[in-house]
Amino acid sequence: MYDRLLKLIKEAMPDADLSNAGPNSKLFEDLGFDSLAMMMLAMSLEDEFGVRFDKPQPFETVQDVLDYLEKNGK
Repeated sequence: MYDRLLKLIKEAMPDADLSNAGPNSKLFEDLGFDSLAMMMLAMSLEDEFGVRFDKPQPFETVQDVLDYLEKNGK
């Protein structure tokens, strides 16, 4: 699941340097996400993992996204 998530992160943020990315990497500060990239990632997560976002999620780190997917993914 982690590798699939990193692939989606790279698609949402092509300029992001994922060479040092890890579960504790912060989406905005470390990977350079902005609100548009977050929306693109959310849409990709919905397609890839079958989750639905009815309201904004307080994702700060890669691990936050993984935890959400483990709890809500199909």
